[in-house]
Amino acid sequence: MPALSPREHVDFLVLGGGVAGLSFALEAAAHGSVLVLTKRQRFEGSTQYAQGGIASVLGADDRFELHVEDTLVAGAGLCKREAVEVTVREGPERIRWLLGLGVELDREGPEALHLTREGGHSRRRIVHAKDTTGREVERVLLAACEARGIRLVEDAVAVDLITSGKLGMGGPNRALGAYVLERATGDISAVSAAITVLATGGAGKVYLYTTNPDVGTGDGVAMAWRAGATIANMEFFQFHPTCLFHPQAKSFLISEALRGEGGILRNAAGEPFMIRYDPRKELAPRDIVARSIDAEIKRRGDDCAYLDMTHLPKGFLLEHFPHIHATCREFGIDMAVQPIPVVPAAHYMCGGVVTDLVGRTSIPRLYAAGEVACTGLHGANRLASNSLLEGLVFGRRAALRAVDELGETSGPTPTIPDWNPGAALAPDEGVVVAHNWDEVRRLMWNYVGIVRSQKRLERARSRLAVLRGEIRDYYWQYRVTPDLVELRNLADVATLIVESARHRKESRGLHYVLDFPQADDRQLRDTVVALGDLEPR
Repeated sequence: MPALSPREHVDFLVLGGGVAGLSFALEAAAHGSVLVLTKRQRFEGSTQYAQGGIASVLGADDRFELHVEDTLVAGAGLCKREAVEVTVREGPERIRWLLGLGVELDREGPEALHLTREGGHSRRRIVHAKDTTGREVERVLLAACEARGIRLVEDAVAVDLITSGKLGMGGPNRALGAYVLERATGDISAVSAAITVLATGGAGKVYLYTTNPDVGTGDGVAMAWRAGATIANMEFFQFHPTCLFHPQAKSFLISEALRGEGGILRNAAGEPFMIRYDPRKELAPRDIVARSIDAEIKRRGDDCAYLDMTHLPKGFLLEHFPHIHATCREFGIDMAVQPIPVVPAAHYMCGGVVTDLVGRTSIPRLYAAGEVACTGLHGANRLASNSLLEGLVFGRRAALRAVDELGETSGPTPTIPDWNPGAALAPDEGVVVAHNWDEVRRLMWNYVGIVRSQKRLERARSRLAVLRGEIRDYYWQYRVTPDLVELRNLADVATLIVESARHRKESRGLHYVLDFPQADDRQLRDTVVALGDLEPR
């Protein structure tokens, strides 16, 4: 039996079931009907795989000003101070909220949470649940949603946003819901909503090597862009410095917290090398560490670098990093006695759908929260463990404003037409989708990766134009499938990244281009793109 009827209406439609989407849902549920849709199983998303923890000012030696300053320094001049201030100052209350829901965070005693430190932080301020913080947060938020009767539908793939502009309804363009494909049946439902929320996470799958789960295909950004929303700073894609390097390992992250607790990066000859690249060594911000590893590997012709934890007691490693230790052992690596082979991999999208401080996008009644959003918190590079924090803070802030907007909304619910497949045929060449999917990801890795050049960006732009044309033709000729939806979104997001990177003729934060290796403060502004405006502003 289909989980969705052909036509649905709710007050709040939430696309995505991670920390941002569930925080929104829990706050909004007392004020109207909520429907949460997840592309696969309800727990399958980036929140589930977050290892390190949540940054918040809780230590006796810490202050809000220090967390703000650390975030601004990591963001390389492009953070919005107001967004940083809001996030940092509301952080402790969000941690208390999680504890109240039943999240079990590691403690040093009955009254004190254990705080660890990660790159770019000047104090210990990362709360965590061993090295599986995201899993614990996701578990408790899902349980809270279930206890409150919030409806959550799995295996539901949003195809496109529904807007008044697309339907030719006149007046200002506003969000009306989304068309949603059920994976099990192939049916597409028209889900109308007073408020639509993008909490779809990131787009790491646009790159060949990534720490992201398979759902990270940039759906929210692509759908919002096609609907006419403003997108910004897509050139700033964070590569996590340390992804496990092993032929059988898929997207396994080696947490920043290992370096925070004293891990040493070594090359294949066993030499520590970070001091040659930055005086902060292993505790430099992620963009610097990732580029340093990339440079060291290329300089020597090695396959990977190594993160050495062997100088730390085995009991300490087992207590603090049980999941990482166990996973490495599955691949024949005992981190207590041998260094962990690591390489950088695409990790976090610092740009996204532009929002204000309460989650509103440039399209009325369309909100965004979490990694899909560009709030101004991260600037040109995200500070470690600010991501779950952002989802908690802005999920709630968006919900509070959306509840108010729901109360201000009046008039009849617009009639949403059913999905019209036209003369679309049954898909008969899945190899086309698979081939184009692989080509998009390879060209992005080779041409738009950690280090870029204008020539590489031009090549990527040219090839992407051809690929998007092929994908567009296929999309309109054949019936929609989940793989085709994701491929279309990947190609659109790849194009936004390339066009934004071409426009920024300087090196700043996560965007490093060989032709312009220095920062240029004359370009100290956001890279903004809107529909029909692929030349960024």
